Order: sequence, then C-alpha cells, then structure tokens
Amino acid sequence: MARILLIISGGIAAYKSCEFIRLARKAGHEIIPVLTSGGAEFITPMTVAALAEHEVYTQLFSLKDEAEMGHIRLSRDNDLIVIAPASANMIARLAQGRADDLASTLCVASNKPILFAPAMNPQMWDNKEVMANINKLSDNSNYTQIGPASGDTACGELGLGRMVEPQEILDKCEAMLGYTKELKGLSAIVTAGPTYEPIDPVRFLGNRSSGKQGYALATALHKAGAHVTLISGPINLSDPAHIKTIRVDTAQKMKEAVDKALPAAIFVGAAAVADWQLAAPLTKKHKKNSDTWTLDLIQTTDILKSVAHLDKNKRPKVVVGFALESHDSHDNAKAKLTGKKADALLVNKINDTNNPFNADSNQLSWLDKNGITDWGTATKNEHAKNIVNQITRLIKGDI
Repeated sequence: MARILLIISGGIAAYKSCEFIRLARKAGHEIIPVLTSGGAEFITPMTVAALAEHEVYTQLFSLKDEAEMGHIRLSRDNDLIVIAPASANMIARLAQGRADDLASTLCVASNKPILFAPAMNPQMWDNKEVMANINKLSDNSNYTQIGPASGDTACGELGLGRMVEPQEILDKCEAMLGYTKELKGLSAIVTAGPTYEPIDPVRFLGNRSSGKQGYALATALHKAGAHVTLISGPINLSDPAHIKTIRVDTAQKMKEAVDKALPAAIFVGAAAVADWQLAAPLTKKHKKNSDTWTLDLIQTTDILKSVAHLDKNKRPKVVVGFALESHDSHDNAKAKLTGKKADALLVNKINDTNNPFNADSNQLSWLDKNGITDWGTATKNEHAKNIVNQITRLIKGDI
C-alpha cells in the first residue's frame, strides 16, 4: 500500500481531511499527517493522530522530530504528498518557493509528486494574484491540481472554491500511484507460501517458499480494486493491510480454506503446496532406533486442479497457477496447463543460476492457451503487476 504525506493547511475544509484519512486508511494506505498552524485552528493534532494512528508533525524546528526523522527524509520517505485543503496562503507560499514552515519546506525539499486541493472563498479564487499563483504551480511538473468544486461555501457564498470531496481526492491519489481499479467489485483468492505436512509432533515435510510472490500478488490485486482473501502457509511475513488473511499449515487445511472462501471471480494458486503427506502421521516423536526410516507417503489434494475442475457455475472465471521446474520447464508446464485445466500458469525455474526461494526477484514466463511469453527476471512486485494486468485481460476476454 502507499505511504501518503498529508498536509492540512488552514481552512474550514480541514474537517474534510479527517474523512480523507479515514477513507485512505480503509483502502490500506499509510497516512503521515502534517498540520500547519492555520490547520490547527480548525482541527486538533489529537484528532488527526487518532484517525491516522500516526504522529502528527507540526514544527520545522523540532529537536525531537529532526533527531528521529528530519524534514528532508520526511519529505521523501513517502510515495505522494497531498495538500488538502490547500488554502490561498499555502498556494502563494508554494508558488513563491518559500520554506519558512514545515509544510512549505517539505514541498520544496520533496522529489515526489504533489497533489493539491484548493479550498477558499469564491471571491478569493477569482483574485488575479491567486490565479497567477495557481498557474505558476501548474507549470511545475511536480504539482497536480484537483478542484476546486462549485457550490455553497462555508461563508454562505455560492461559486467556485469548495474543496472536492475526499473520495475524489483518494481516487486521484490512487490514479497517480498507478492503481487501476479495473477489478473493482470482483473477489479474488490467493494462496501463498509453503505447507508443512507433519511426520511426527516435531518433524514435517515442507519447502523453502517465502510467500513473497503470493503476498505481492494479493497486494497488486487489492490495488486493482479486487476484494482479496489471502490464504497463507506458515511464513514470516506480516499480514497485508486491509486484506483478509487466513493462516494455515497443511495442504488439507489450505484446501478447506479455499473451499470456504469460494465463490470468487479470480483464483491464483501461488502457494508451493506440498505434493506428499504421510499416510498416518506419528503421534509420538520418532526415535533414531535404526539407520533407515521408511515413510509411507500419499499425494495431497491438488488445490489448483480441484478449483479449475469445478462446475461452470462454481468455477472462478480466471484460474492461474504456478509451475516451478528444474528441467524441461516449458514442456512440463504445458502438460500441467492442460491437465489441471487452468487458464494460465506462471513458469519459473530453479537451477544453479536461479533460485526464487526467499528472493525478492523471480524469473517468470506466462503460459496460456496462446503460448508462452518469457518475462525474464524482475522483482516480485513488478511481476505481480504484470500478472494482474494479464488477469484483467483474461477477465475482459482479451486473451
């Protein structure tokens, strides 16, 4: 999710900033609030801090803040800066390049995009000097303007000057951050991580999957507007914000969780589900009383195959899986695609030069009915975006 620095300047529309914080947090974004002295005349730091669940920054020359964060780092340790409301005074300071308080200094020092939402009296908005300042900011590629809207203002006058609604500001933020929302209203299930199949109360069969690709996919689907259920094996990653996450350990429990989460429009089986389990796990720890130990193994349920083979009225519209191969990767993956009846597979290799386990990057190819496309090596977040783009095309029937 995105990290948004929110500057609240002076104006009655500052109350709308509280709603923006609520909506942004609900969407999974982190809000770092900055309250100007003018903004503090309308809402309190305590209100803002409670809604954002984050410290509120107010002073440029704060010994504590400069020691812990520093205004330069604060200006850049984010994905986007939002100024809402942007008062006539704030706009003038930015147009002049002033840096005499925390808010203006952060904007001058930032290398991130800045979205500002003007809010003022209609007569002030029509003032030639205000228009000149607006035009000057418009010429600066760092700044993007949203609004103002027309309507009744707090002073009782009718005209242009109202700050646009918080949801509109959030939608613009997400558009600037590359959130497509093309999957809005659709449900998606993502499995991630390994499964651990017990041998005895101490030992298990498992693999080295970190779950990073599955978690990146769940986040990317959420950014595209989908309602995501993430079913995770035992890994050391934190639950993604505002994504329903279900923790399981065995293949059977993962299948049960998937069955319970259905129906869904999209299923992505990114988990490295164990192929084998003990026919009868031991109830007591096995002792080393011989040089060999024979395990009686049976196959686990193929979750991807079981989902893809559901009746038409129950099967997700898009079913995507992963195929990790050590040799003959394309031929093996093509056979899996046909046998499992999935709509697409992500093919990755494990060999001396590529090991995706616990790595931040991956080497993937996309395989569907039209053939295979090599995507090469990229970060798992970048691959997640590409996968969601392909899923969107599948949903639309473009593939």
